[in-house]
Amino acid sequence: MKRILLVKTSSLGDVIHCLPVINDIRSHYPDIQIDWIVEESFADIPRMHPHVNQVVTVAMRRWKKNIFSFKSCSEISAFKKTIKQHHYDAVIDCQGLLKSALITKQALTTIKGLKHGYDKNSIREPFASQFYEKKYAISYQQHAVTRNRALCAMSLEYANPTNAPDYGIAATKNALDLSKNLILDNCIIALHGTSRDSKLWPVDCWVNLGKGLAKKNLNLALPWASDAEFARANQIASALNNATVLPKLSIAQIASVIAGSKAAIGVDTGLSHLAAALNIPTIAIYTDTNPALTGVMAGAFKPVINLGGIGQNPSVEQVLNALTSSI
Repeated sequence: MKRILLVKTSSLGDVIHCLPVINDIRSHYPDIQIDWIVEESFADIPRMHPHVNQVVTVAMRRWKKNIFSFKSCSEISAFKKTIKQHHYDAVIDCQGLLKSALITKQALTTIKGLKHGYDKNSIREPFASQFYEKKYAISYQQHAVTRNRALCAMSLEYANPTNAPDYGIAATKNALDLSKNLILDNCIIALHGTSRDSKLWPVDCWVNLGKGLAKKNLNLALPWASDAEFARANQIASALNNATVLPKLSIAQIASVIAGSKAAIGVDTGLSHLAAALNIPTIAIYTDTNPALTGVMAGAFKPVINLGGIGQNPSVEQVLNALTSSI
């Protein structure tokens, strides 16, 4: 094995769930080069890993909005040219969707190289498995990190790892030139934004959390990515004396803030997974999803506590107690 290609394009949490396979693979093939295909908006994640050789970006979300435009056609052509620059000893589709399978099909392999993926009973879009030469049955009834690690172990013929995952990424602490008015010392980062309203934690809970943190001489940092998140962050901060609304940040920049925080408290969002991957004590709050399958999974170095589940609403007291036990 000299060079392999991983296909894991999106979303943020899913990309983070795939990170541990890098160190798994290199523990068995120390000199291997690993390339990664990822959606452009999440490319900062594999770029943080020192052992990802080349990050190749796609823009499937943007391309499909205007697929026949000159810009889209040019970018698609350039992407196809890029992934045909190397012949891979293995191509592994960790995504298991039709779009990722079609990307996998474009890659070139060595004479003995094969394209690997989940079998039709192990993925949400079964037809995708038609594009793989080697297919593996891997149960849905386990965490996404465990599924990714098992798929790569089977594909590259090493023992399925049972140790705690090592995400292997790092962000530079305090690398941002932020306003001196921002309260970032002794800071807990509040990852309050998520993709569905049903996964939100109520604003009054965040406010009461902030008041509880103030009693512990801890401050609250509030990032945001959308207008709705910006409005919520300001609503929370306006009721507190120890909260700061951050400026709009890229994934790499917010990773820097997370890395400099004492801990992260977040809802079901990719940024909560990022906090765990950066080895920050993380409290994850679930109100509408099952953390057993896609919850934040602790790495090998810092604790993670998942609270709640479908139809549940963890209390402020529960969150504060979990934080106290973690830092």
